[in-house]
Amino acid sequence: MAAAPPRRDGARPEHGHRATLARSVRLLSAFRREQSEPEYFYDLMARDTVAQLGRYADLAGATVVDVGTGSGFFTRALTAAGARCTGIDHDLSELTAHGVDVPNTLVGSALALPFRTGSVDVCFSSNVLEHVPEPWRMADEMVRVTRPGGTVFLSFTNWLSPWGGHETSPWHYLGGDRAARRYERRNGFPPKNRFGLGLHPVSVSSALRWARGNDRVTVLNALPRYHPRWAEAVVRVPGLREVATWNLVLVLRKHGAPGRHGP
Repeated sequence: MAAAPPRRDGARPEHGHRATLARSVRLLSAFRREQSEPEYFYDLMARDTVAQLGRYADLAGATVVDVGTGSGFFTRALTAAGARCTGIDHDLSELTAHGVDVPNTLVGSALALPFRTGSVDVCFSSNVLEHVPEPWRMADEMVRVTRPGGTVFLSFTNWLSPWGGHETSPWHYLGGDRAARRYERRNGFPPKNRFGLGLHPVSVSSALRWARGNDRVTVLNALPRYHPRWAEAVVRVPGLREVATWNLVLVLRKHGAPGRHGP
């Protein structure tokens, strides 16, 4: 029997990922365990995100690059889904932070990905864009290495979301530098994600402007990563979306004829 055609948003309706309220509560509750139980938190996030990606791309046998792989949770989840995945991170200590050996990982820059143009089926990144000083250069690199007809899945925490300051939240609303100083006074050491160094203010509006103005891709979807499906419309409301989105997902299709792994 023939597969059902993609929906208007580019998703494959036969895939099992469901953006329900129960899922949203489960994911947002898991944030409280990020520091105490990072393996639980990141494994849950990785499995959910890979299922979300599976709505837009056939991962079985696909060549995938995980940009900013960190300790490799997403790389392992992508591999478990059948992809041939390579993880890349600029920091060797991040790759070994949890003492887990992740094969097919390498040290390199997200601003100059060490892959040929048009060489991968899927270019994936989760919560990395806000940590690089030139976010749209990184995004352009992700598009460059993706083959025509391939998929770019780019997710990040926007600055004005309740978690935009990461561990300094919600004090980042009073300014990134002020939030960092407060964190250091209270804890005796500076935050890992220091404003202006390892954490940069990226907005939903700038992401949409970059994606819609990029003549190499079609925007399949732009949605809040953790929200139930009925709340996805917040991305369409200027102002509100900067606070209510929490984390934006951009799903892009690179222009050109799809190859073997195109839906």
